[in-house]
Amino acid sequence: MITARALEIPDVLLLTPKVFSDARGFFFESFNAREFAALSGLAVDFVQDNHSRSARHVLRGLHYQLRQSQGKLVRVTAGEVFDVAVDIRRSSPDFGRWTGARLSAENKCQLWIPPGFAHGFLCLSEYAEFLYKTTDYYAPEQERCILWNDPALGIDWPLAGATPNLSAKDQQGVPLAQAEVF
Repeated sequence: MITARALEIPDVLLLTPKVFSDARGFFFESFNAREFAALSGLAVDFVQDNHSRSARHVLRGLHYQLRQSQGKLVRVTAGEVFDVAVDIRRSSPDFGRWTGARLSAENKCQLWIPPGFAHGFLCLSEYAEFLYKTTDYYAPEQERCILWNDPALGIDWPLAGATPNLSAKDQQGVPLAQAEVF
């Protein structure tokens, strides 16, 4: 059984699984199509799973694909991240707003990020392993990046004075005002 709670942007859901624990360890269903459909009202087909590992202060994002837009169901299997979704659907009343949540191996929460959102995360622990299911295939020619620290977005990254470690691609992100959006 999974419970869902809409975040500040109602289309973004924080999913919390029911975890069965005892002295031997734990068990939980990380995905159940029927429950997801009942909670979200969506019937999604995931076509690709991705797995990344990041060191402390690595910030990945804010990524999206202009065409072949991907819905993502994300979770952390080791460590902790601050995960962010930015609504970049011009027709949305939440266009240009962001929401975020801490995901960790300990809390086992997941975030559903619908198509039409830019996505990024910051590794808060020594390292974090991040898994995500996508509703469409990776298309590098369609990938775009919005600047992680765009003042117009005002994302409150929990950096505590640290400088994020960014890829060359993420350093070249553009402000939302210059980005191609939906």
